[in-house]
Amino acid sequence: MSHQFQTAVVTGASRGFGRAIAAALVAAGTEVVGVARGARDLRAVRDDLGGAFTPVNADATGEELARDVIHEHRPGLLVLNAGATPHMAPVHEQSWETFSRNWQADTRHVFAWTRAALREPLAPGSVVVGMSSGAALGGSPLSGGYAGAKAAVRYLRGYAAGESERAGLDIRFVTLLPQLTPATGLGSVAVAGYASRQGVDRETFIEGMSSILTPEQVAKAVLDLAGDPGSGPEYVIGGDGPRPVE
Repeated sequence: MSHQFQTAVVTGASRGFGRAIAAALVAAGTEVVGVARGARDLRAVRDDLGGAFTPVNADATGEELARDVIHEHRPGLLVLNAGATPHMAPVHEQSWETFSRNWQADTRHVFAWTRAALREPLAPGSVVVGMSSGAALGGSPLSGGYAGAKAAVRYLRGYAAGESERAGLDIRFVTLLPQLTPATGLGSVAVAGYASRQGVDRETFIEGMSSILTPEQVAKAVLDLAGDPGSGPEYVIGGDGPRPVE
């Protein structure tokens, strides 16, 4: 990294991308505050990463939580990764409750932390990384409102970047769009759903994927892009690495 963050906050830090990001940051010498609802998984991360990882067992969508954590820990980096596993079914087999699940988790938590970052505000030179999804570009017909919720994360980045510039805050906002991968719990559920929709087994579906994205690759992209003041605002991340969204 070209910039060393003393403290970072990672939401959804107990598993998948979030856990890998937290581990990479700790390895780079950053103190990490990890937020997640799974107390047992958070303790396991603390056991693995040691005292440089501070677990916060809480629902990341809470606006007071976001404000209080930012005020107390003064992070130079926010990684907004928390989210819900979507209900996998075609639109006519969804209820509004299942369809809106990711709006209430993924989008709501990015809104809460983005708002807090601007209102506190974070220190000049800080970075906020929001995790969207490749589904925001291509859609996801089996996951209800997931693609729309992740598209809203992209809009929030743009809105926040504009407000940071208007106020002279010098807070940089970046959005990452990971492609579908069987290497996380959420991705594995989606892979199984789309394999079934195509009438093939899971292994056959995975064999047809051009490359497999790993949590470690996402973690590396977060550190590289957050640490590079010259990086762009949005990147798709696949197994072959990040590329700017055109």
